[in-house]
Amino acid sequence: MKIKKLFLNLDDVANAALFLAVFIGIWQLVFVLGIWPKVSLPSPATVAESFANIISNYTLFKGIGITLGRLVVGFFISIALGAAIGFAMIKFKGFGKTMSSFSAGLLSFPSIAWVPFSILLIGFNDAGILFVVIMSSVFSITISTYSSIRNIPPIYIDAAKNMGAKGLSLFLHATIPAATPSLIIGIRQGWSFAWHAIIGAEILMSIVGLGHILSVGREFQDMGQVIASMITIFTIGLLVDRLLLFKLEEKVRSRWGIE
Repeated sequence: MKIKKLFLNLDDVANAALFLAVFIGIWQLVFVLGIWPKVSLPSPATVAESFANIISNYTLFKGIGITLGRLVVGFFISIALGAAIGFAMIKFKGFGKTMSSFSAGLLSFPSIAWVPFSILLIGFNDAGILFVVIMSSVFSITISTYSSIRNIPPIYIDAAKNMGAKGLSLFLHATIPAATPSLIIGIRQGWSFAWHAIIGAEILMSIVGLGHILSVGREFQDMGQVIASMITIFTIGLLVDRLLLFKLEEKVRSRWGIE
């Protein structure tokens, strides 16, 4: 089984490498043929040079560290707050019905729209950025918690009760484990919202971070730095989702026998 998974992983790497090679080849061809203005679309070599510049002066590493630090704090607050609200919605049915509609409406609210509100409410600081991250992701966690617990098959709870589980024991050893697979999906979605939010917030509200590096490239019309920042943002988002959250979801689904 492990050997089979290894070969599957190697296939994924090979496919990704092939896609990357084709993409860079087409990009270089477009640059050489002048299909797009070279000022607007620099060559892959120019972008690589921009990467080298922001790496050599440690700007990229500092930006990544600051952005991920903010994101981790904001996202963990979102998970704790969203789960607490979700549990309260289950406990108090009237509140659950009202909050369910309210959360669904706010879930469709663009994360960037929280930025001006946060600037006026809190200011240009880390707390304001964290506010944008939390408000952009908390409702995904809330709805996921509420829905996952509501949709637990009654037979699971009845079986636990027949075995003597009740109260806190029933909640911890039956309700939470049964809801976990759906909760993980909500957490993945919340992570996506949080990642979008923090980059948008940093572009407009910060003087450090990946979003700020992207903003500086725009201000100085340095398309190489803009593209280098975009590639970094895309790569980190992909790696966290595939190597951490997706693996966590797979492990949970495997434990519960869900294919």
